[in-house]
This record gives sequence, C-alpha cells and structure tokens, in this order.
Amino acid sequence: MAVIDLPLPLRRAVDEALQGFPPAELARAAEVLSKRYRAELRDGRPHLDGDSAALAYLATRLPATYAAVRSCLEAVGEIRPDFAPRGLLDVGAGPGTALWAATQLWPRLESATMIEGSSVMRKWGERLALRLALRDLAWKTADLRTGLPDAEPRDLVILAYVLDEMEPAARPALIDRLWAATGDMLLLIEPGTSAGWQRILAAREQLLAIGAAIVAPCPHAAACPLQPPDWCHFARRLPRSRLHRQAKGAELPWEDEKFIYLAVSRRQAALPAARVLAYPRAGKGHVRLKLCLATGRAEERVVSRREGAVYKEARGLAWGDIVPG
Repeated sequence: MAVIDLPLPLRRAVDEALQGFPPAELARAAEVLSKRYRAELRDGRPHLDGDSAALAYLATRLPATYAAVRSCLEAVGEIRPDFAPRGLLDVGAGPGTALWAATQLWPRLESATMIEGSSVMRKWGERLALRLALRDLAWKTADLRTGLPDAEPRDLVILAYVLDEMEPAARPALIDRLWAATGDMLLLIEPGTSAGWQRILAAREQLLAIGAAIVAPCPHAAACPLQPPDWCHFARRLPRSRLHRQAKGAELPWEDEKFIYLAVSRRQAALPAARVLAYPRAGKGHVRLKLCLATGRAEERVVSRREGAVYKEARGLAWGDIVPG
C-alpha cells in the first residue's frame, strides 16, 4: 500500500505548533478526541473545543484526514485526468486539510472558500495556510443546518468527515446545497465504518436522483451490490511522526486510515471495468481479488499464473485500484 505523508511545509508547520505542548496533556486530549470520533457523538458539543483538542487534532487526525482526502482526489484525477479545478469550496474545512491536498495535486488552484464552524480550527487553518501561495483564500463560519454563506459555484466542493457529526434529518438539505454550489465535482468522505458507508449510500441515491454523474469509487450507477454485514470502504497508509506516536501511545511508525467516499460530477466520466474492494490475497500461483464491476455486480475473482499478463497485472493491484476495461 502506497504511503501518503504530509507535504513538508505542512509537516513543519504542525511540528512548530506542537513545540512545547506537554506530551502527557497531548496524549489525554488525543484520547478524548479519539473516543468522540469513534462513538460518532452528537451531544451538542463540538469535537474540537479548545486549543488542546485542536492541537491533538493536528498531531493525530490531520495526517490521517490528509491521507484520505489526497487518496480520494487522486482517484478523481485518475478517472477525470482533464479535471483541473481553479476554485474550491471546502465545507467543514477543519484546519484546511483538504486545501493542502488539492493544492498539491492542482497547483493552479486560484481561490478557496473554507467554511468551518470552530473558531479555534479556523485560527489554525489560517495560520497553516500562510505556508501556501494562494491568491484568494477566505475563511467563513456557518451553521450547516441552515445554509452556506457562499453560493457561488466552485469547480470542486468537498465535505469530509462532516455528515457523521450531523443529525440524519439535516443531511439531505445540506447535500442539496452542496450540489447547488458545485460547478463540476463534489466529493464526500466519511469514516470507513458500516455507518459511514450507509451515509454515503444515502447521499449517492439522493445525488443520482437529481442528475449527478458517478466519478468514483463506483464503476457504475446501479445500486450498491454489497450487503451487510459487508460494506464498501478503502484504506490509505500514513507515517506517524514521533509526536503522533506519543499522542496515541503507539509503537508502530505507521497507521492505516479507513474511509469511504463518493465523487460525483455534472459531467459524465468514462468509468473503469472494475475497482478492487479489499486487499488482494496472493496465493501459490494465483491472486484472489474482490471486485466491484461496471455491470453493477460484486464478485471474487481468482487470477492464476496461467493467465500470463493478466496475472502479472493482478499482482500489481492494491485495495482501491481500478481495473481498466
């Protein structure tokens, strides 16, 4: 699995932000934050409440979120190599994680509007973004349940790890507003849990009904072929810095961020023949692949060494990769 690290300017900015913060306090704040995210709490309190929580987020969640967003944007670029956004709208922007991912892939991005309800996250986002050479950058606040402050359509609209923090009844109206603000591409990302998959499925059904075209990860616009207790999700590996390991009390120098996403567009895209839905399993003289197919079906396919070039290609596939037609 390919590893995604933070861009060096962002890594340095995060390290500088964490300098002098007591490791024990960072670990306590990271544990509280992790418990809230895992439990998907909606108790009226923001997950990121105060500087300690914000710094814990920078140490632990920012690298993981960056890896997930970067992976999703790379998948968009693979299906739509012509896509080169000039304007970004990031709703629930946190400290600007998606902005960093977008500017790394599309350096010609000219403008971005970042909507974030947490004042402490906006503060850190503005500070981190000083390392970016972006001509037009605005940070705004909004209650996502009632509307968006920027209605101007943007080429790329992102909502990452936000639906899980909203009451179910408020989600459809937000999806409608996001689509109205989308000039070309809308990207939704959720945690790679069964519940996250269900939220993405609901948004997928809603967006298809109003004319959105699938870009990724699905190779089709039919109903999802997976059935509980199975669910669709993906993973991306990221390195853990020393402070990251301290904050999490972890020993491994890496972790895998699991996520589920949906990218839709106002333009039709040429979809692949299949996408790999799990780690390929290599055996003696064969590779076993779990695939979602362009026909709308899911299947497990065994590719043997006797298939020559097809076998060689299968051995090079990773979880989340497309299989060309």
